[in-house]
Amino acid sequence: MTDATRSTASATFASRSGQMAPLVVGLGGAVYPDSPAERILRHCLEARAARAGGLIEALRAADAVVIASPSYHSGVSGMVKNALDYLEDLRDDPRAYLDGRPLGCIACGYGWQAATATLGQLRSIGYALRAWPTPLGIAVNSAWPLLDGTGRLTDADIAGQLDELARQLMIATDVTAWNRRSRADTASRTDAAARGDAT
Repeated sequence: MTDATRSTASATFASRSGQMAPLVVGLGGAVYPDSPAERILRHCLEARAARAGGLIEALRAADAVVIASPSYHSGVSGMVKNALDYLEDLRDDPRAYLDGRPLGCIACGYGWQAATATLGQLRSIGYALRAWPTPLGIAVNSAWPLLDGTGRLTDADIAGQLDELARQLMIATDVTAWNRRSRADTASRTDAAARGDAT
């Protein structure tokens, strides 16, 4: 768990609607410290923040999740997979696993074939965990120079894709929050009608 927790980054994006900002949790893991996948994830989230209670509590509270994985032999890294396996602890929650949460997927591979194969796996894993992957998933060819010596993203195309992914996450969190409020309101009215309360 220490490696998975160490590799978790999270940040809160400002909500477009001016309501409480959603919590977006980023999940990444690589054998090598400060791998391209980790640095790309940090850029996407714009900040790192430690969450009390660890990975599971952060994911339980998350309004959206971003997962970035390096491609190891055209597949999700073992560290990311191990971290995702901890989601089994959420199976009995009212919102089991990542149910209804928007999911951003980023795969970094040394070549397009590896990156796109891993991206497909991340999206499939998201569906299995009941998440809603964003329309845009990002495949990053880490064979190309993407970062400067300080770890700062220098590739304008990738930066634009990350901005679009963040925009899609924010739209989706607004929609899912509205949907949850609407369902709660409908359930409240149904309960009131069953009791014969005037509304």
